[in-house]
Amino acid sequence: MINQTVELQAKMYVFDLGNCAKEFWFKDDEDWDLCLASGEQKLELEKKYYPTISKKGIPETLILLHGLVKNRLLKVNPLFLKPGHSEEMSAAPEFLIAFNRNRRR
Repeated sequence: MINQTVELQAKMYVFDLGNCAKEFWFKDDEDWDLCLASGEQKLELEKKYYPTISKKGIPETLILLHGLVKNRLLKVNPLFLKPGHSEEMSAAPEFLIAFNRNRRR
């Protein structure tokens, strides 16, 4: 049951990422960076980048959600993971957050 819920959350998260990308006119070469962040890291990323999309959850669920979202984004855009693509991961994540490194506030 938990896996079905996480899969549904992943679908909705990817849908939100697509809508946000359209709303902010992302170009074909622009993509999302995904990271698992603590509350402090989330606030720091939101101060630096716009737009951001975050999802709060428990660490075990967020780790599963991160993997599912990454796989779905790879299916949509095989070039999603570029060389040097770095993710800032928290040891105790509270949020899955997506942002674009090229779009600073």
